[in-house]
Amino acid sequence: MNTHFTVKQLRAFVAVAKTRSFTEACEQVHLSQPALSIAIKNLEDSLGGKLLVRTTRALRLTPEGEDFYKTAIRLLTDWDDAFEEIQSRFSLYRGKIAISCMPSFAGNQLPAILLKFRKRHPDINITIQDVIAEDVVEMVRSGRVEIGISFDPGDAEDLLFEPLFEDDFIATLAPSHPLVKEDILTWQQVNDQELIALQRPSSMRMQIERELKKIKIELNVSYEAHQLATVGRMAATGMGIGIVPALCSRQMRELGAICKPIEAPIISRKVGIITRKRAALSAAAQGIVNELVSSISDEKCDVDVE
Repeated sequence: MNTHFTVKQLRAFVAVAKTRSFTEACEQVHLSQPALSIAIKNLEDSLGGKLLVRTTRALRLTPEGEDFYKTAIRLLTDWDDAFEEIQSRFSLYRGKIAISCMPSFAGNQLPAILLKFRKRHPDINITIQDVIAEDVVEMVRSGRVEIGISFDPGDAEDLLFEPLFEDDFIATLAPSHPLVKEDILTWQQVNDQELIALQRPSSMRMQIERELKKIKIELNVSYEAHQLATVGRMAATGMGIGIVPALCSRQMRELGAICKPIEAPIISRKVGIITRKRAALSAAAQGIVNELVSSISDEKCDVDVE
């Protein structure tokens, strides 16, 4: 016995069962009477028995038809609900998205971008996991989040990286620091001071050390911290010069620090969107990606010289 039937057949049967009239049912489901009759017959053939009894005077449901009518109503309701739900997700009326993001971006640029997205799509639920750069990559790789925002993870066969901007490392220091009068600092000037940096094995710290080693400068760190906010606060109180990414310069100024670019050499990292290579993004996730790409530019992450 063939147990397959179509939504079209179910709708035809429910229309006939409700109206008890083939003529009225044809108008409801927009079928000709022969097409409606074929749909009902095919449904009965699939189920293996009669659902309707037609006489010259009346049309009634068989006992099996009465029972199946309730089932058909439930199946069509579930189908319509599921169809509406997926349409809403594709049109970004509803949905949810999980993002992992390094704190320097999550606490500075991201809120304004998400606010713009949320105004257009108020029913999208967004969860932000603000974790260190290394954990951003692992959360994307494991599938715990669809999107990560962090530094370029390098060669990774299972990941895609879409660059958004280049982020330079800058100096943050107290308003009373002797070097505050300088517009631009060099790495040699910075290294001659009390330095505050992220502790190892921070990928940012390791990159700075690698780049400076090329010009024979060994980074001389006096204080280490785990969070960039701590680095900025320590620098703002006059403990030394902090080394942070330029994208958190606004946060540094809010902590009372002055931000200065560092040259000779300029050390920077690409910041971008990380996704899994073989996993298609949901409509909500793709919407966030589009918002990020359209909102971010190099100018937005420039450091203000004070």
